[in-house]
Amino acid sequence: TYSACEVYPGPNLNVVLGANGTGKSSIVCAICLGLAGKPSFLGRADKVGLFVKQGCMKGTVEIELFKTPDNIIITREIHVVSNASVWFINRNPATLKTVEEQIAALNIQVDNLCQFLPQDKVGEFAKLSKTELLEATEKSIGSPEMYQFHCELKNFREKERELEVITHFRETESEVFSQSRYCKTWKYILQNLCREKTISLEKMKQRVERYKQDVERYHECKRHVDLIEMLERKRPWVEYENVREQHEEVKQSRNQIKNELKYLKEIQAPLTKKIQEAEENLKSLDTKTRDNTAEIKDISQKCKEKQDALEMKDKQIEEINQAFRMKKDEESDRQKKIRQTQKIIEEWKNELDTMAVCENLQPQIDAVNTELKKLQEERATIDSDVSDLRAEKKNQEREEKRIIDRLGQLNNIMHMKEENLKVRFQDTHSALMWLRKNKDKFKKNTCEPMMLEINVKDSRYAKYIENHISANDMRAFVFESQEDMETFLMRDHQKLRVNAVCAPAESSAENLPSRPIEELHRYGFFSYLRELFDAPHPVMSYLCSQYRVHDVPVGTEKTRDMIERVIQETNLRQIYTAEERYVIKVSSYTKQALSTNTCLREAQFLTSSVDTDERGQLENQQQDINNMLKSLDARLTTLFERQKHLEHRDNELRQEKKELLDRGNRRRQLESKIDVKYDSLRQLEQDAIDLEKEFQLTNAKIKEINKQKAELVTESSLLLKSIMPLNVLKVTLALQMTRATSEKNRLQSEYKAGSVQLRAAQQRFNELDNRKQLLYENCKELMKQARQVCKLGPDQDFPKEFQTAFQTLPDTLEEIDALLNEEKTRASCFTGLSASVVEEYNKQTQEIQQLTEYLEEKKKELNNYKQNISKVKERWLNLLKKMIEQINEKFSKFFSSMQCVGEVDLHVENEEEYEKYGIRIRVKFHSSTELHELTPYHQSGGEKTVS
Repeated sequence: TYSACEVYPGPNLNVVLGANGTGKSSIVCAICLGLAGKPSFLGRADKVGLFVKQGCMKGTVEIELFKTPDNIIITREIHVVSNASVWFINRNPATLKTVEEQIAALNIQVDNLCQFLPQDKVGEFAKLSKTELLEATEKSIGSPEMYQFHCELKNFREKERELEVITHFRETESEVFSQSRYCKTWKYILQNLCREKTISLEKMKQRVERYKQDVERYHECKRHVDLIEMLERKRPWVEYENVREQHEEVKQSRNQIKNELKYLKEIQAPLTKKIQEAEENLKSLDTKTRDNTAEIKDISQKCKEKQDALEMKDKQIEEINQAFRMKKDEESDRQKKIRQTQKIIEEWKNELDTMAVCENLQPQIDAVNTELKKLQEERATIDSDVSDLRAEKKNQEREEKRIIDRLGQLNNIMHMKEENLKVRFQDTHSALMWLRKNKDKFKKNTCEPMMLEINVKDSRYAKYIENHISANDMRAFVFESQEDMETFLMRDHQKLRVNAVCAPAESSAENLPSRPIEELHRYGFFSYLRELFDAPHPVMSYLCSQYRVHDVPVGTEKTRDMIERVIQETNLRQIYTAEERYVIKVSSYTKQALSTNTCLREAQFLTSSVDTDERGQLENQQQDINNMLKSLDARLTTLFERQKHLEHRDNELRQEKKELLDRGNRRRQLESKIDVKYDSLRQLEQDAIDLEKEFQLTNAKIKEINKQKAELVTESSLLLKSIMPLNVLKVTLALQMTRATSEKNRLQSEYKAGSVQLRAAQQRFNELDNRKQLLYENCKELMKQARQVCKLGPDQDFPKEFQTAFQTLPDTLEEIDALLNEEKTRASCFTGLSASVVEEYNKQTQEIQQLTEYLEEKKKELNNYKQNISKVKERWLNLLKKMIEQINEKFSKFFSSMQCVGEVDLHVENEEEYEKYGIRIRVKFHSSTELHELTPYHQSGGEKTVS
């Protein structure tokens, strides 16, 4: 309201009054923010920058406060952009903390609703509880010591709980704490605490007396336990001593056996020496026998080599004879070939003599060559035509494959639509299968369900058609005659739930729209529904008749933006925008157009569509290609037959040419062959073999080999003579080996008899040695255990107290075990005793003394608290009651002046519960009502504000 304003309040400013918009809040907000108050204290904006006038970048608040000896001026600059403030005291820069200290020193509390109450915080004042209202009043107008006394009284109550926790006994602690929580006065709490401690002290004394007998029994039990412990310490030492004695006995036995073993070994020594000599003799004989055998084997090997050489000489003689026989056979074959060659030459000479002079065959050969050339030219032409036709056929086959693939894709789309139908409408799909198998039962064309027959030109248009045509009709079959539809509905009495419709008798497929689409372009319409899809003629006729798809336009977002204008200017009954459908009806009474719009649901049936035009074109192209391929195959067949005929004629001419050429070349061939045969005959005559000479050479070779055989026989005889003495020596050595072996066996038998006794002694020695070792290890282990039981270190000497104690105890295991069982039985009779009994006894005795001192101390503390509480309570209540009386007097006076009633009094639930003291405000604005406490809910807003 104001860009600048200066206010001079008097010393008793209590209320700012004024009409709406005159700036009351500006003054109040300036006071709060200028005195370091937060925006939340005002209940308006949450940022300090929002309190600056709109359009300004900063605002300033300057407040001058009365203070002796000099007033202080507090200035606050608020910057909108940074939402920050700059502070000054007496025109000098200062910090927020310094400003808050100065304000607190003057007891200014802008956050206290009893001292500073903005208009927007009246409701919060009414929400203050009695205790909150009392504390706020004390802080606002009470003397400083009043609020301090109140806090001290509440602290005394807190100290009361702390005293309960101080107690040492846990079971008493919970009882005292529970009681102190609900006790009524401070005096009662301390008295109750003392009483509880006294009772606890008596119980502890009784418990100590009861423990005394248990402690005596515990000490008696302890004596038995100590004796058991000492017996258990001595027992392993006795065990160790027993095992040590066994070890010494075994050690002596082992040494005795060791001496016997030594004696037996000395007896066996001579026999061992004789056996060694016999073994050395056998070894020498065995060496001689092996050497003799090796020599015999060597001579035998040489004899075998001589015999093999004789056999080789016999084979050489046989090979020489075989070579001579082959020479004879070769000469015989040569003579035979000469005779045959002479005979062939004679026959060819006779044929040559009888052959007439060669006639002139060249004209006939030229005629055949000419005809062959013509045939080759015609065959080349046919080959070229065949290549062209094959290339054309290959192109047509490629095109046919492309069309088949595309038709397959279109059929797959149709198959997907059929699968969708099968999943959603099982009965309709079953009826479709029946219809395809029974086409012959219908007189006119039948159409499958519309969702299969309708093909949208673009998948984006599917939602318009599906939102326009009902779901029942989307799965309906379409028939051109009523009779066909009835035949279908009977369907061999199949119980299937399907839909069927009959196309109108007079076709509606060619119906024209009420106006050209070009007239609607300015409204955003781009087409009628009929132009967005293709369908068979009966289906299109039915849809134009039933749904008027030829006269329902489809628009865009532009149409939606100007829909009101479209409805008023076009008088259309149904229209589609990009995402909505509008149906317009005209009221029969008011003639006013009423429109309803619905959001288009997503397409479910027509999302996959088949372009029927494309499919028809592809099928026509496929038929043309099939016809073309048949024509090409017929032409190729004709060319192949002509090619075959020409090839046959070509072979005939070539054979004729060959015969003519052969007739001209026969004489020259015969003359050449005769010359070749003469050369061959001369070669055969030159290769003659002299058999007499070959026979003499063969005999000379055989004679030489026989001479070598005689030498080999002589050498073999000498070797056989030298082997005889060696065989005699072999027999002699064998007899000596037998005698030596017999002597060795006899000595070994005698040695074996002595070895049995030696082995028995050795085995006994080993057993005693093992037992000695085992006892030794056992002694070590028992010694270790005994030291562990007595808790002695490895090098620690045996204590004298143990020696003294062990002398009074039994020395045998049987006696120790018997005494142990007796002492354990006696100790087991002392049940329910433990060291904790003695500890508890000592502990209780000490606590009795401590508790006695504690009770004396608490009694003194109780008396001190009684005196302190009484003094503080009296001083605080005097100040408080005086203040509330003054407030009540003025409050009642103000309400009386308005012909209303108002009271302010001190509310006390329990005199000792100081934290629950509060101020209660009660008001009455109507004579017919009673006084009611001021609450956030009972009074009206004006009544709360006045109060």
